[in-house]
Amino acid sequence: TSFTGLNTLFVSLMNHPEFKNLDFSGLKMTGSGGTALSPDTAKRWEAITSCRIGEGFGLTECSPVVCASPAGEHIQEGTVGLAAPGTALKVIDTEENELPIGERGELCVQGPQVMKGYWNRPEATAECFTKDGWFKTGDVAVIQEDGFVRIVDRVKDLVLVSGFNVYPNEIEDVVTSHPMVEFSAVVGIPDEKTGEAVKLYVVANDESLTKESLIAHCRENLTAYKVPRQIEFRKELPMSAVGKILRKELRAEALAETQKSA
Repeated sequence: TSFTGLNTLFVSLMNHPEFKNLDFSGLKMTGSGGTALSPDTAKRWEAITSCRIGEGFGLTECSPVVCASPAGEHIQEGTVGLAAPGTALKVIDTEENELPIGERGELCVQGPQVMKGYWNRPEATAECFTKDGWFKTGDVAVIQEDGFVRIVDRVKDLVLVSGFNVYPNEIEDVVTSHPMVEFSAVVGIPDEKTGEAVKLYVVANDESLTKESLIAHCRENLTAYKVPRQIEFRKELPMSAVGKILRKELRAEALAETQKSA
């Protein structure tokens, strides 16, 4: 009656030729966490299973739940749901000033599930708490008027192109909506003119997919400065044990390549 997974698992299951032939009549709830759920994945899953995916959000430091989606018709796609009981949330700017509802900022948490600190690492502990004791998640988020939370992206994954903030999740959502794309990942790479530029890694499910067609698809759906400057096709992307795409490894590879060619 219930199934929990993450974006890469949902995609892999749906790409299996026999998956759509399974009996989903007993499936009442599907939950997603660990990494961002793409809109295309959510639509495909509902079309095949007749069950919507509800996202949640959490961290190990929060034991690990911060937000969870209600079920069924109450799910708001693109959000990670509402704060867990007894949990307070706010978003802050880089100076730790609290921002108004509806604005983007770093998500902070207070609640009984928040850790006291990292074992024998006082400096690391101090870095992840605000001066007034809120835990800083490292995620850019928007808290809506109705309390639902939208996770924009990781602070560390932000790409700064000519002074403009570019969030990899937004580009990846557009890219994976292309019918020939299975997985994608976006990282920032050094660029002499713009400071950073967008590099896109793609796992295609059709060998006829070209860089030119992908760029055209991006230009139709993204502002010009968000369109990838470089595209690299891969047979697979580095993933954690649970299937989370590791941008950190791709960013390190891209940086090493840039330094070699410099």
